[in-house]
Amino acid sequence: MIGSLFTYISNSHPITIFVLGWLSFYFMLTFTIFIGRYLYLSAWKKREQDSLEKMLLGAKIPKNSSILSKFVAQNTSNSLLLVCKNVAEKNVTVGLSWLSIIASTSPFIGLFGTIVSVLETFGKLGQSSNASLSIIAPAISEALVATAGGIFVAIPAYTFHIILKRKGYDVVAYIQRQIDLILAQNS
Repeated sequence: MIGSLFTYISNSHPITIFVLGWLSFYFMLTFTIFIGRYLYLSAWKKREQDSLEKMLLGAKIPKNSSILSKFVAQNTSNSLLLVCKNVAEKNVTVGLSWLSIIASTSPFIGLFGTIVSVLETFGKLGQSSNASLSIIAPAISEALVATAGGIFVAIPAYTFHIILKRKGYDVVAYIQRQIDLILAQNS
């Protein structure tokens, strides 16, 4: 396995190696963003959920349990609560742009690496007098590794984007319910 990897790398065009390195960076970045944001949003969702439950039992917004606790102590105006919700919406979407960029560009980056490898293969075949299927097939097969790599990176990036988007929606929904409860109590 490792010997095959070294053979592949030693026979690859520098652009293909660059493309695979780029895709490897994207892959690591995807998991780093997902794990960090998932843990952060899960904890935030739990705080907002607990805060809503306490408010439904008649308590005021508990300190440090909700993003609203920082603002409501001063004023419970509708516009201030809306600003707080907008700040929360912005905070829950951090990292989603990167996941979207990775999901949408990875297949094209991989395709670029494949095209460069295929062009190199055909260039070598044009110089050789032994152009047979037994020579072309392995070279084209190796060239397609970059496309497969691009798709391999794009799938988790897109999946994680959707998971985090939903988790962020849940956080904002709990905040909105708290806002509705505060406004109902003050009217």
